[in-house]
Amino acid sequence: MAAMSCTLYPTSYKTYPYVKTRVSISCSSQSQSNVKVIINGAAKEIGRAAVLAVTRARGMEVAGAVDTRFVGQDIGQLCDMEEPLEIPVINDLTMVLGSISQSKATGVVIDFTDPSTVYDNVKQAMAFGMKSVVYVPSIEADTITALSALCEKATTGCLVAPTLSIGSILLQQAAIQAAFHYSNVEIVESRENARDFPSPDAIQIANNLSNIGQIYNKEDLSTDVLARGQVLGEDGVRVHSLVLPGLPSSTTVYFSGPGEIYTLKHDITDVQSLMPGLILAIRKVVRLKNLVYGLEKFL
Repeated sequence: MAAMSCTLYPTSYKTYPYVKTRVSISCSSQSQSNVKVIINGAAKEIGRAAVLAVTRARGMEVAGAVDTRFVGQDIGQLCDMEEPLEIPVINDLTMVLGSISQSKATGVVIDFTDPSTVYDNVKQAMAFGMKSVVYVPSIEADTITALSALCEKATTGCLVAPTLSIGSILLQQAAIQAAFHYSNVEIVESRENARDFPSPDAIQIANNLSNIGQIYNKEDLSTDVLARGQVLGEDGVRVHSLVLPGLPSSTTVYFSGPGEIYTLKHDITDVQSLMPGLILAIRKVVRLKNLVYGLEKFL
């Protein structure tokens, strides 16, 4: 039995500073047999969480585990599952893709690897007729542009997700609504380390708020005082970043007007919070025929 779902997703604001999103998403019919999921970066914390989430989800199954660590070990045992999955960790993506493609089943590759390898990974998956979900921080704009062209040429779907957190996306959407009513806004974020500051979440929020015609924080827009934080975008949105071990990964957006402060906050305390978004991404990418940037297109 097959099902088809086609939906129009118009975009009223820019979701990425360098890549134009499409006004529609094409789709195709898919069999209701289990989607075969290959997890690239399976030995990472998020990879192990993904193995458990996919195993528990309906309509999909883990079909391959790729990583440079723990090669040869059963991915189920590596994830402390009660029973082994009888799927060894392999450090060769092409080998896993070739094995899965022989089954003629619908396949999706989840990429948790590195910005430098994303393009080649997606290209390899595409060569074997598989879609990709990419969750890799700090991907360069040129890489996104190249992937978009590659997917369009091959008429193959790929979902690049700056965040898999549904809560983070809801915060971004609420911030856009608030920005129409407040002219002062500051972003405060905390992470355990400083490798990704400003974070993709902060950059995404600033980009969204910079496309609605507001100029923020006019009173000190041109100040060069470092303690005032970094200005993101062209419209005065400032971000302040905290690096404090023990704090949750947190993003807070402060809006203010005469006599009031409006605060939006989102905390991530465990990688499990990303799994509902990942499962949603897998279900949606199998119908795509082009690159889509941002999980928010499906909420």
